[in-house]
Amino acid sequence: MIVGLTGGIGSGKTAVSSQLKKMGIKVVDSDQVSRDLVEAGSPALKKIVQHFGDSILLSNGSLDRAALRKLIFAQPSQKQWLENLLHPLVAATTDKKLATFSSPYVVLESPLLLETSQHKKTDFVVVVDAPENLQLERATKRDNNSQAQIKAIMNAQMPRAMRIQKADWVLENHEGINDLHKKVRQLHKHLCQLSETLP
Repeated sequence: MIVGLTGGIGSGKTAVSSQLKKMGIKVVDSDQVSRDLVEAGSPALKKIVQHFGDSILLSNGSLDRAALRKLIFAQPSQKQWLENLLHPLVAATTDKKLATFSSPYVVLESPLLLETSQHKKTDFVVVVDAPENLQLERATKRDNNSQAQIKAIMNAQMPRAMRIQKADWVLENHEGINDLHKKVRQLHKHLCQLSETLP
């Protein structure tokens, strides 16, 4: 059984997936997959540099994510170009990873699970949810980004209400880490029962 895990920026997806990993569940993180694909010297990074120029590289030859993020958020057509390059590569690598894992269920963690066709790979969708002011506060602290930039990312993501509507399970994350861990244990128990009843 493949479980999709998603949520807006700063909602706490990573905290949930870390807890599931500790419980022995295999997690494929699509963000990590795309980071690996654009490592220094990779074919994908070479194409990105050919397109955007050397200004998106750090002095050590790796990708300057902040510079690239600014570029693509300012120009939707450039964002489209990058997605056209990376999405098929991410999809192929993700499929390969999902196929090699075995645990009671496997988690596909992705911020864009519901915005892309990734949700079609899953049997069950979990949405981690937090109030928008909390998302903003967490993401600004964590990423060292300006509130304006975090708001731009939030606006580019699916609206919170729509995400919740598409979920099979909503995990509310606004009470602190102990409460979250308790909810993750409940979710895990439910998913283990579900995976046993699925053919």
